[in-house]
Amino acid sequence: MAYLIGAVLALAVVGLAAIVQLDRDGAFYPTVLVVVASYYVLFAVMGGSTRALMVESLIMTAFLVVAVVGFRQNLWLVAAALGAHGIMDSFHGRVVTNPGVPAWWPPFCMTFDIVAAGYLAWLLWRRHATLLTQQKPLIY
Repeated sequence: MAYLIGAVLALAVVGLAAIVQLDRDGAFYPTVLVVVASYYVLFAVMGGSTRALMVESLIMTAFLVVAVVGFRQNLWLVAAALGAHGIMDSFHGRVVTNPGVPAWWPPFCMTFDIVAAGYLAWLLWRRHATLLTQQKPLIY
């Protein structure tokens, strides 16, 4: 059920962002990446584990750096980092002991991240393909 809800919610979020053009300037997906990466820090606080808080903060910082660099340089980095966060969700519990993480969170977050990453990659590929065929700038 967590996989289904993650996929449906991701499609709803990216769909709404596209409809109301929140994703038009390129800041939306880096922001999503930062928010997604911050949840494990929140769970560490909820679980009362200082060690988990330190480790999760380091991991979040890495994703934050990629979000900023990707926003400034190339959104493909953001798509890759969202996908990487989804992959990390699949083994996170074996690497970091974080007592605040709900059991359903890793599969939910993994699915959300991968669907969002796939959608962003599709947008970027479509934009690139359009630029190649039309040879004129396309507002993102």
